[in-house]
Amino acid sequence: MSKNNELTHEDVKKIVSSYMNEEHVEMVERAYHFAAVAHADQHRKSGEAYIIHPIQVAGILANLHMDPETVCAGYMHDIVEDTGATLDDIRELFGPTIAMIVDGDTKISKIHYKSNKEQMAETHRKLLLAMSKDIRVMIVKLADRLHNMRTLQHLRPDKQRRIANETLEIYAPIADRLGISTIKWELEDLSLRYLNPQQYYRIVHLMNSRRDQRVEYINRAIVDVKKAISDLELGPNVEIYGRPKHIYSVYRKMVTQHKQFEQIYDLLAIRVVVDSIKDCYAVLGAVHTNWKPMPGRFKDYIAMPKANGYQSLHTTVIGPEGRLLEIQIRTHDMHEVAEYGVAAHWAYKEGKTNGIKQTQDSKKLNVVKEILELQSESQGTDEFLQGIQSDVFADKVYAFTPKGDVIEMPKGAGPLDMAYQIHTEVGNHTTGAKVNGRIVPLNYEIKNGDIVDILTSSSSAGPSRDWLDLVFTRRARNKIRQFFRAHDHDKNVESGRQIIASQLRDAGYDPNELMTTEKNNQIADQMHYKTADDMFAAVGFGDVPPIGVRNRFTADIRKKEADDKQRAAQKAVLEDHQTFENKNVNNQRKFAKSSEGVVVEGVDNLLTRLSHCCSPVPGDEIVGYITKGRGVSVHRADCPNVKAAEKNGERLVSVFWANPAGDKTNYNADIEVEGYNRNGLLNDVLRSINNNTRFLTSVNGKVDHNKMATISATIGVRNSQHLQLILDSLKNIPDVYVVKRVIR
Repeated sequence: MSKNNELTHEDVKKIVSSYMNEEHVEMVERAYHFAAVAHADQHRKSGEAYIIHPIQVAGILANLHMDPETVCAGYMHDIVEDTGATLDDIRELFGPTIAMIVDGDTKISKIHYKSNKEQMAETHRKLLLAMSKDIRVMIVKLADRLHNMRTLQHLRPDKQRRIANETLEIYAPIADRLGISTIKWELEDLSLRYLNPQQYYRIVHLMNSRRDQRVEYINRAIVDVKKAISDLELGPNVEIYGRPKHIYSVYRKMVTQHKQFEQIYDLLAIRVVVDSIKDCYAVLGAVHTNWKPMPGRFKDYIAMPKANGYQSLHTTVIGPEGRLLEIQIRTHDMHEVAEYGVAAHWAYKEGKTNGIKQTQDSKKLNVVKEILELQSESQGTDEFLQGIQSDVFADKVYAFTPKGDVIEMPKGAGPLDMAYQIHTEVGNHTTGAKVNGRIVPLNYEIKNGDIVDILTSSSSAGPSRDWLDLVFTRRARNKIRQFFRAHDHDKNVESGRQIIASQLRDAGYDPNELMTTEKNNQIADQMHYKTADDMFAAVGFGDVPPIGVRNRFTADIRKKEADDKQRAAQKAVLEDHQTFENKNVNNQRKFAKSSEGVVVEGVDNLLTRLSHCCSPVPGDEIVGYITKGRGVSVHRADCPNVKAAEKNGERLVSVFWANPAGDKTNYNADIEVEGYNRNGLLNDVLRSINNNTRFLTSVNGKVDHNKMATISATIGVRNSQHLQLILDSLKNIPDVYVVKRVIR
C-alpha cells in the first residue's frame, strides 16, 4: 500500500485473489493493463498519474467482494470518456456485460451538475434511471464518487462545495437506499467536511478529546454483556465489539434534536453478532433482563426490515454505571447485508456471481421498481426528482393491513397514500379509513405499527380535487392527477396550446412560425413527454409552468441574439479603446506589458489593473475584463465576477503574466485560517506567516460560540507557488482545520 494509504494494483490483485478463481483474477489483471495503457499520459488535478484513480475505484469494489465484471468495470470506467479507446474495444476484449456497465457509467459521467434547477433535475433523473437498468452501474459510480470525495482537496473551494452538496443530496441517499452503509457513512462524513468544516472539525475535536474515556467504558460494558449472555450457549462465532458513531450522524442529531455535543450519550454502541435469528432474540432477552430498556428506544428491524434490506434489533438500555447504552443485535448474514447492502447480493461466491437476479431477494431492489414507476407516472423532470426525494429517499414508517401484510411508506404519509400504494383502483374508490379500529380523517398521519383498514366502495365517483392537498407522496398525487387528466385531456391540450401561443406573442414572437409540428415534437421529447399533446395537456392542466415551455421554443433565437449582441459590444469597445496590430510580418502575436506585470494579447496602450476582489498573483490563471473608462481589470479565472460577466455576455479578453514566476514585486493575497481556539493559536499562525513572507498587510480574527476561530489575513507573495508554500505551512499547525485563499 502507498504512503497515502492508497491501494496499488498489487494490493487489489491480492484482494481479488482471496475470493476469485485464477481465470477471473487473470481477467481483472487484463483490465488493469488495458486501463494503464489507455491512461498512460494522463494526470489528475493533484498531479498524480491518472491510473491511480481507477486502481482505487477497483480496490473499493474488490473490498466489497464484487464480481469480476464489476471490478473490471471499475478499472475501465473512465476509458471511453477520457481516452481514445471505444466501447467496441471493451466489448471485443472483455465481453458485453463489462461494456454495458462501462457504458452506463460513461453516460452518467457525461452529465454535468448545473445550477439551473431544471438542468440539475435532468442530471439526477438520468443518473437514477441508469441505476434502474443495472444496479452494478450505480455501485461502480458510488465507488468512483467515494474516491473523488477522498481527493476533493485538490479542487477549488467552490467546486468542493458543489460536489459535496451533490454527494450529500443524491449519492449518499442512494448508497443508503441500496444498503451499502460502508460507503454511505464515509460519503456523508466527507461531504460535511467541505460543506460545514467548522462543525465537522469541532465534532472531531470533541470526539477525540474524551475518546479514551468512552472506549474504556465500552470495554467494561462489553465484559458485562458477555457475562449476561454467557448462559445462552451461543457457540464460538459470537462477536461483541464497540461501534463508534459517525461524525455526520452526530451532527444530524445535534441539528434535528437541538442538542449540544455534551448531551449526546450514545457516541459508542455495542454490536452483538450471532448465528441465528433465535439467538438474536435470546440475546435481547438477556440484555433486557440485566438492564432496564428505555421506553420508545427499541426497534425490531428483523420482523420489519428497512426498505434497503437492513435487519437488526436496536435497543437502548440504562447500562452499567447508570449510563445510556445502545446495543445492536444481528446475525452474521444480516451484518453482511447491513455493511454491503445490494453489493452483498452481487458478491462473488464459490467461483460464480451470486447475482441478485438469480436470488429470491429481488424484493430488496424495490428502489428500482419505485424509480421506474415514478418515471412513468411523472409529467416532467422536476416532478420526477421531487418524487424521488419525497417518496424513495425519505424516512420510512411501517403499517399493517388488517390481514397482517406490512406496507412501507414515507414518513408523513396518510391513508390515501397507503391506498394508492396498494393499487390505483383502491385509491380511486376510497371512501374512508380506520386506524387501529377507529375511523380517522383522510389527513391522518400514519405511525409505525398502525393497523390501517382502507374503506372502499365500487359506486364511488372517484377522487376529489381536494385530495391533492391531503396526500403526502408524489406517487399518490400523480395518480389523482392522472385521473383528472384522463377525463379532461382534450380540453387541457387545447388550453395548453393557447397558453403557449399567448406567451410567445407577449414575448414578441410569432407562434405560427415557432409552433410547428416538428418543433412541438422536439420540445416534447426534450421534456420527456411521449407526444406534443401530452406536453400541452400538462401545461393546460397546470403541471408545468408555461414560461419554461415558452423559453424552450425561443432558446435558439435568444442565444443567437445574445451572441450577436456580445460580439457587437466587444467589437465596439475594443475599437474605441485600442488599436489592433493586424499587419505582422513575422506572423507573431504582439503583446503590450502593463505596470502590473500583465500582458494583453494583440493590444497596445491599454491600462490594466489587478482586481481587488480575487487578488491574482503570478502563476494564477487569469482573464481580463474590459471596464468603461478604466481599461482592463485582471481577475483570476475562477473569480465569481468573471463567471457573472461571462453569463451576462460582457466583454472578456485574453491576458497573460509577463513573468509567471513573478519578480521582486509583492502581490497581495487574501487568506483565511479556521481552527479550534486553543491558547496560542493566533501566535502560531502569525509566526508561520512571518517565517515565509515579510509582508503582512492586515490581520483580523473572530471566535464563534463553538470556540472555532476564523483568522483572516492579507499577505504579500511573489507568485502562486510562494502562496502555496505559506498555505501548506499553516496547514501543519496543530488544531488548524481549514486553510484557504478567499475571494472578497
